[in-house]
Amino acid sequence: MKILENVFVVPAVIANTYVLVDGDGLTIIDAGLPRSEKKILKYIADLGKSAGDVKRIILTHSDLDHVGGLAALQKATGARTYASQIEADAIATGKPSRQIRSSGFSLPRFLFSLLSPFFKAKPFQVDEILTEGQSLPFLGGLRVIETPGHTPGHISLFAPKVGVLFCGDSMVTDESGIHGSRPTVTWDEARAKESARKQAELGASIVCSGHGPVVREASGKFPV
Repeated sequence: MKILENVFVVPAVIANTYVLVDGDGLTIIDAGLPRSEKKILKYIADLGKSAGDVKRIILTHSDLDHVGGLAALQKATGARTYASQIEADAIATGKPSRQIRSSGFSLPRFLFSLLSPFFKAKPFQVDEILTEGQSLPFLGGLRVIETPGHTPGHISLFAPKVGVLFCGDSMVTDESGIHGSRPTVTWDEARAKESARKQAELGASIVCSGHGPVVREASGKFPV
């Protein structure tokens, strides 16, 4: 689905995978569950591009639904890969970067436990480490924003020139707007709320989350 002239979201991939088209090639944000690479590569082909056009894969965090397709996608494209240090260390082990602190039964946690024996992320060594304030030279300058809470090393990406924020799972979206990281799958709720407030101050007009629809005219729709 087209978001802007050069920004797309791949349909039917869990979690949302975004494709950025720039002069020097394609950038992918998050890689979905294992075997998602097939849908991602097909969508890229539908855009009239090839696997070799993919130059970068950025991971917002190390949860299975964001990195499960990483190893296969990188093998098919030869792209360089990027993440924060904490999440890169976790990706190298094939495991999430944290244990969820909340107690008691929750459906998301139960489903994750049920499915995890069948869906495993292949350990993968990320090429480059991203840090707060770093600006990547595409989409007019894509800023790295440290947004811990959902996971300890979670990052978001903000393109001020076009007003687009890629927030991963630091926030979720639905038809009513933008919400904080789901408590049942959040490492640190207090830090997650701080990260949501931090992102609200960026002035993004379009918010692209890891789960849920793209939110346009985002001002005033952030969690408070």
